[in-house]
Amino acid sequence: MSTLLTQARIAALQSFVERLVVRLKPWSWLWPPLAFAAGLGSFFLVDRQQWLGAALALGLLFAWLLLLSESLVGRWLARRGYPTLPKGVASFIAQMIHQETLFFTLPFILITTVWNSGQSLFTLCVVAMAVLSIIDPLYYKVAGRWRSLYFMFHALCVFLVVLVTLPIMLHLTTGQSLLLAIATMLVVAIPSFWHLLRQRSFSGWFPLLAMMLIVAGLAWFGRAWVPPASLWMTGTALSPALNIQQREPRGSIALTPQAVKQNGLYVYTAIRAPRGLSETISHVWHHNGEQLDVVDLDINGGREEGYRAWSHKLNFPEDPSGRWRVDIMTDSGQRLGLIRFTVSEDTDKATLADSDIRPAGLSRLNLQRFIAGRDRDVDQTDAEQ
Repeated sequence: MSTLLTQARIAALQSFVERLVVRLKPWSWLWPPLAFAAGLGSFFLVDRQQWLGAALALGLLFAWLLLLSESLVGRWLARRGYPTLPKGVASFIAQMIHQETLFFTLPFILITTVWNSGQSLFTLCVVAMAVLSIIDPLYYKVAGRWRSLYFMFHALCVFLVVLVTLPIMLHLTTGQSLLLAIATMLVVAIPSFWHLLRQRSFSGWFPLLAMMLIVAGLAWFGRAWVPPASLWMTGTALSPALNIQQREPRGSIALTPQAVKQNGLYVYTAIRAPRGLSETISHVWHHNGEQLDVVDLDINGGREEGYRAWSHKLNFPEDPSGRWRVDIMTDSGQRLGLIRFTVSEDTDKATLADSDIRPAGLSRLNLQRFIAGRDRDVDQTDAEQ
């Protein structure tokens, strides 16, 4: 090892990195839009070319391994008297990786966010982090003066990397990815917690551990506010009937108490997921704010228009009048969307279940029309309650 890591070779390698950084700096403004385009491409193309999404995600993970190991390698070299990269060069590389992370994951977060829920706050936080990463004076001020805040920024970036890339690469469910993302974030956040506590004795590990557990608890119990980055709804419909063979809602009816008790009601959802991903989602029925039923549905990814799933409610209360809400949730408790309707004797106030499949979320923009070809997979899942 000592014959390979000579002073001259390490100095030459670091000189090459420094020259490369100098040449890249004038063009660094291109990096965020390129990362955003890569994330957008990975999101929409992963169903067609699994290798492309996995390759882009693998590249992002590799960049993070380099960043996380840079500090350890630098200390190891310094202890043995080897030269290390200047602080400015290391900070520039870290900024580039942060930009790559935030702008790569941003399309996943934006598209899967349920905007009329608390997830919008999480997404706005990610957008603010992305903006911070491209404003050099502010970014370097945070990195230089507020180290604890910078470490937390760093840890949240790691959280996003794991949350977005693992479902693509390993076909993990949203719940599994969320747990691994929280665990990885806590490990990376240890320097921040240690800096905040400013403890050097063994007893300092106890408040450190307590703080880590509090953060982990907040992250897990607040998971409904975290968008399921690998799943999103493409369409919803309410209908009195459903053609099982064609997998399409049928019929039209005003949702009066007599109509829903006599015919029941179908809630139809189309949910997009990466090819190869199997997930359990739930239709959670609420009446006037009270939860009545939970219907679990198994979905499989890969279909462009979304995996079509539905629940059929038959056992309505004696008086079903009032406000109804169906939450579409992942198995881990992350919200995919919600459907509201009103049951009323007054047909002018009652919701019309007309079987029209209404685009949900950003699918209203029909961004996938820019991608050639269509996926013709068939799918089916249903449950009655």
